[in-house]
Amino acid sequence: MSQWENLKQLDTKYLEQLDILYQNENFPMDVREYLSHWIETQDWDKATTNYSLATILYQNLLDQINNQYSRFLQEKKFVCQHNFKRYRQNMQACFGEDPVLLAKVVAAYLKQEKKILSDVVEDQQAVLGQTQPMDSERHQDIEQKIIGLRNGVQACEQELKFLEEQQDEFDFKFKTYKFQESNNSSKQIAEEMKVLQKMLNILDSNRKKVIDKFSELLKEAEELLDTLVKEELADWKRRQQKACIGAPLDVCLDQLENWFTASAVCLFQVKRLLKKLEELGIKLTYEKDPFKTQRPALEKQAISLLTCLIKSAFVVENQPCMPLQSKMPLVLRTSSQFSVKPRLLVKLPEVGNHLMNLKACIDKNPPSGKGYRKFNILGTNTKAMNMTESRFGGLCVDFRHLQLKEQKSGIGGKGSNEVSLIVTEELHIISFETELVYQELNLTLETCTLPVVVISNASQLLSGWASVVWYNMLCSDPKNLMFFSNPPMAPWNQLSGALSWQFSSNTKRQLDPDQLNMLAEKLFGSQPNYADCCITWAKFSKENLLKQNFSFWLWLQGILELIKKYLEDIWNDGNIIGFLSKKRERSLLKRMPTGTFLLRFSESCKDGGITFSWVEHLPNGGYKIRSVEPYTKTHLTNISLSEIVRSYKVMADENVPEHPLLYLYPNIPKDEAFGKYYSESEAGLQNNKYLRTRLIVVSERPSTDIPCGEGLEMIDEGCLENIELSDLMEFLETDTLP
Repeated sequence: MSQWENLKQLDTKYLEQLDILYQNENFPMDVREYLSHWIETQDWDKATTNYSLATILYQNLLDQINNQYSRFLQEKKFVCQHNFKRYRQNMQACFGEDPVLLAKVVAAYLKQEKKILSDVVEDQQAVLGQTQPMDSERHQDIEQKIIGLRNGVQACEQELKFLEEQQDEFDFKFKTYKFQESNNSSKQIAEEMKVLQKMLNILDSNRKKVIDKFSELLKEAEELLDTLVKEELADWKRRQQKACIGAPLDVCLDQLENWFTASAVCLFQVKRLLKKLEELGIKLTYEKDPFKTQRPALEKQAISLLTCLIKSAFVVENQPCMPLQSKMPLVLRTSSQFSVKPRLLVKLPEVGNHLMNLKACIDKNPPSGKGYRKFNILGTNTKAMNMTESRFGGLCVDFRHLQLKEQKSGIGGKGSNEVSLIVTEELHIISFETELVYQELNLTLETCTLPVVVISNASQLLSGWASVVWYNMLCSDPKNLMFFSNPPMAPWNQLSGALSWQFSSNTKRQLDPDQLNMLAEKLFGSQPNYADCCITWAKFSKENLLKQNFSFWLWLQGILELIKKYLEDIWNDGNIIGFLSKKRERSLLKRMPTGTFLLRFSESCKDGGITFSWVEHLPNGGYKIRSVEPYTKTHLTNISLSEIVRSYKVMADENVPEHPLLYLYPNIPKDEAFGKYYSESEAGLQNNKYLRTRLIVVSERPSTDIPCGEGLEMIDEGCLENIELSDLMEFLETDTLP
């Protein structure tokens, strides 16, 4: 892909830099666009110091402009013809006597373009660099600790074998001494006793060394567990919270499972070796025997570490989610099926052979007070854990057909609680219990989901999702069911990320900094810096926007739904600036050529609306920004936005229709930007016996100019789905066949 094509695919932030670069008419952006391939294949750097080469490039450039002018002439693109004729005249005036200056100008532009592209790469690497090196270093440290623990266990096992051989030798000599004691002289007995005492001293010293090694080994295991449980697992749980609300984060458990399994294997082996020490102590003991005085505490410590490890390893891999609402987990509707998947991160084959029944229940410890709803879990709420439901043989249970049903209470009622919460602010927890019996270890394991919001009808879905987003954005306590009794404010630096995730998780494009700034301005007003701004829960999801009858959250979700259903391809390709204030819109368009337009979302449509605005330059040197009435799902159900842009006309003087939309901001020809979305082409119509018709939209230009930025009303007025045949004629554009 050419340098110019790469530049055109950048976000608005970088396109504005490109726009500023090409403000000077000496080397217009149109010339760069249409002659991009030829321009990038010439050696402009060499021409800056070579007059002959510069002269050749200057003449060739004029020839290229002439060729492009001829193409426009054949295609009957009058405006483009006019512009390129002017560009040729300007270049002859500026560079005719100094072609080296042209080479310097073009070379400088190309270098500046490369800098913009390199800035993009640096920005991306900076974002990645904030996490990856640190994570990589930390993960290497864990791997080294596990290797060290495994080697330490093997070393202890070898020491134990050597110690057992020493003890067997002492036992044999002691029994021999006892057997021959009656036949030996006092001197022989004394000599034998000295030998036995020396052996016992060595044995005691080696026992102490083995005990010390086990003690050191358990300290290393404790440090490893602290890292795994308090850092890595806690970090995964926080990532999972963010991923639930759309963050593009890795929440795969395979690496954690490998670490937990390796640690468990080592600790179970330590536990067996400590049991072996107990057996050796039973065979031979003495006063102040370290196997008798210190070993029990080590065994207790090993069991404690194993218990902590295994209990921590019981997690919810997939949070509760209704099948048709995969992008909105943790919002459950009564009588609707949902799925959830707990998993044990200790992958021991022997454990999988034991029957571990897992039972699901809801709200084991509900908040006190009246008015808090209670539910029953319906469906198969008890299942056995197995290794067949995981891709890599992990121990898990996949509950796929659970339902919630509200318990009907004859006393109290909603709102009688001291802290009354609305339905979509009431949080509930689904928990799971099972028993693990393995190598003399008998444990009760329990884990729970993140708090869920339980709704009773679809109209509560978006409000419930707002609660899920707010909670998981701001709270790390998974059991804080009364979070919304006093919800904290959200800093903009956190909220902006969560808002962007709503788009990146549902489409292929996140919100860029400019779009987020517009949203910040909508929430906080115009400010130089939004970093320290905070917003309340009520203002985010409950209070209506100024002069509107809906909240900020519902407005944003309406736009997202509009994108998903009608605009996704155009949005993913970056053709919709979308979130843009009228002031910012004016500043972007006013310096652009007549017919330059952009797409932005309406601020007055609850269910989402999109409009386009374009600039017209007046004979007196002024300009006008024209905008159409927003298109909503009512319009877009009948005709796609690309077709609207393609055929949109304005009735000018004497009822002559004009196509006012020429270039998508900053300077992409309309058909180049939207051509691939057009629903029909001229090809394929030759054998059609009918005249081709196309539904179009038309605006009527007022007899007097409206103030800058105000809207032109559409003739169809949003009634296309109910249009009568008699009325259709004014919306049909008919082409006769060749």
